[in-house]
Amino acid sequence: MENFLNRNLRPALFLMLSVMVISSALKAQNRDISYLSSGGKLNPLQAIMDIRHYTIALDVDIEKKSIQGYVDVDVILSAPTDSILLDLVHLLTVYKVNVNNKPVKFEQKNDKIYITSDKSFLKGRQIVRIEYGGEPPIAVKPPWTGGFTFTKDRSGNDWVAINCQKEGGRVYFPCKDHPSDEPNEGVDMFITVPENLVVAGPGLLKEVLKKKNKKTYHWKTNYTISNYCTVFNIGKYAVVSKDYTTIDGTVVPIQFYVLEEDSSFAPKIIELKARDTKILEKYFGEYPWAKEKIGIAAVPNSGMEHQTMITFQNKFNYTKIGVHEYSANLYHEYGHEWFANKVTNKDWAHMWIQEGITTYSEALIHYELGGQEAYDEIISRHKRNTRNKKPMVGGEELSEEEAYAGRDIYAKGSFFMHSLRYVLGDEIFLPTLKKLATDPRYTYDNFVTTKDVEELFSTESKQDLKPFFNFYVYTNEVLDVSVKEVGYQKYQITVNNFFMPLPLDIGPADKTTRTMVGKEGIVVSSNGAPQVDPKGHYLKKITIQ
Repeated sequence: MENFLNRNLRPALFLMLSVMVISSALKAQNRDISYLSSGGKLNPLQAIMDIRHYTIALDVDIEKKSIQGYVDVDVILSAPTDSILLDLVHLLTVYKVNVNNKPVKFEQKNDKIYITSDKSFLKGRQIVRIEYGGEPPIAVKPPWTGGFTFTKDRSGNDWVAINCQKEGGRVYFPCKDHPSDEPNEGVDMFITVPENLVVAGPGLLKEVLKKKNKKTYHWKTNYTISNYCTVFNIGKYAVVSKDYTTIDGTVVPIQFYVLEEDSSFAPKIIELKARDTKILEKYFGEYPWAKEKIGIAAVPNSGMEHQTMITFQNKFNYTKIGVHEYSANLYHEYGHEWFANKVTNKDWAHMWIQEGITTYSEALIHYELGGQEAYDEIISRHKRNTRNKKPMVGGEELSEEEAYAGRDIYAKGSFFMHSLRYVLGDEIFLPTLKKLATDPRYTYDNFVTTKDVEELFSTESKQDLKPFFNFYVYTNEVLDVSVKEVGYQKYQITVNNFFMPLPLDIGPADKTTRTMVGKEGIVVSSNGAPQVDPKGHYLKKITIQ
């Protein structure tokens, strides 16, 4: 009997196992979303769409790692069209689509939903409802790769996080997934979870509805919000809150959605948050979402700048700036409430504005807490971390992946702001930086590009800064400075590859003189070759001849 089974069943078993292995491999391959990247060239079908509002209503089945529900897309079409195009990852299945309460045809293909009708969709407002569900992608390396994280806290409670900056909101809800369009009238979220869990979301918590063994959390924001910030997190949260009065006198709650097991750490985080807010408000103006909340949600991965509910990794370790405790993770993501969420790039190509200026804000808090020495130290670090292999802006209509790949949008972006500050002086630079963060032309419903930033600083300084921006933003060149002896104790100092007058500190390191150097260069008297820019205000190379 044993020999018969071995002889006759082994081939069948082998075949069955082979099929199972192949099927598993195909399924695993099919779940790969590493190729997805938000932004890029805008599809003409989406160019005529102006997203006004999203309603996201989902039931999260944590055990099955699945979601089910619908999304209402409120959109204004600028022209009639035969097709409405929305983005949604292929792992989720669309069951039904209605436009203005009437069923229409649709096709899912290449992570997109093509919606059609027997008649053209008319110019004007349309309400598109997509009913869908399935297993969303699982994040491989959050927050840098998008998807869901289903895990447990130390007490064994379910803990769910969403990250989607790289791939966009399409990883879990149908949307127009391009940075140039945000819902002008905000987002409503209705997220249903087991009754023992809490949902942390953007905006204001309007109500919590209980039905049987589940709870539905209704979160609402009336502000514009990017797709990758339109997320929620789930956990066994306690909500620790304390009121904060903004620089303009508005009372807004600081709310920390902290794991119950970590509740004792919450007051310290809220204390740091209040202090950081005062510093950021000093330089960038009132907290942008003062009508809603200053929110923090504990998540199992590194933090992200989710609007009104930044995420914070579940570690309560601090460094020191002077005698003051400091969390770089908490502060950087919070700084994005101004530069990313309030001041938003029109295109991923100009991401240095969001990441570079926010990184520069780290230098500002170092100055506030540790003085000039602390400021100089972190700026030197940003300079050292600048690789300068690619320009910060490498074209237009770039994807998120293209904008981040090898581009010094963090470190060089910060150091560029430092250089610009030196060129203009504090009396011009600091008020202009605040204007960028507060002027309605650049905030909320409006978007910015490098040109907008350059023109603002040029206008406020009454000088043409285009050459300076072009040189440091659109190229990876550095100043080529030559120091040539031209006579007894006489030295010609020339910037060989840049033709805009620039201030340079020249002389002994302990006694330099700030001197304007034009395209013809200058001649200085010095006992030995003078030092040029010894404190390193510019990315440069110096040749002594």
